[in-house]
Amino acid sequence: MKRADIEKRTEELVMPIIDSGGYEFWDAEYVKEGSDYYLRVYVDKEGGITIDDCVTISRALEEKLDAEDFIKEAYILEVSSPGLTRKLKKDRDFERSLGRLVYLKLYKKENEVKEYTGKLEAFDKDSITISPDITFSRDNVSSIRLEFEE
Repeated sequence: MKRADIEKRTEELVMPIIDSGGYEFWDAEYVKEGSDYYLRVYVDKEGGITIDDCVTISRALEEKLDAEDFIKEAYILEVSSPGLTRKLKKDRDFERSLGRLVYLKLYKKENEVKEYTGKLEAFDKDSITISPDITFSRDNVSSIRLEFEE
């Protein structure tokens, strides 16, 4: 099974748990680090996620994952907060981050610069705009994440 398929199926399995507990799904990722595989699920809620919340979600998800047994490799399941400097990957991430300070890294330099920080002003399927009114092609954005605001 492909990484993207594992992440999608994990999201499908965790959503009823997330919805019933009043949580907000942020992302799921399946990665290999060294010799270990990790299935990471990032969740949040109004006021912040707690360790007890993560344990509750992890236990419920673990039961579903064990029942379906669709991941052939041994893996470590982690449920956690996406953190203050969370990555923005999907349109819903961008939508809920409008007006927030972001750090953006490019594949190719624009105006001799490869990294930018500014408030996320707008986005669409082709572009991302940050203040002060700088627009980048999404194809040239290697990563974008929230920046810590004091």
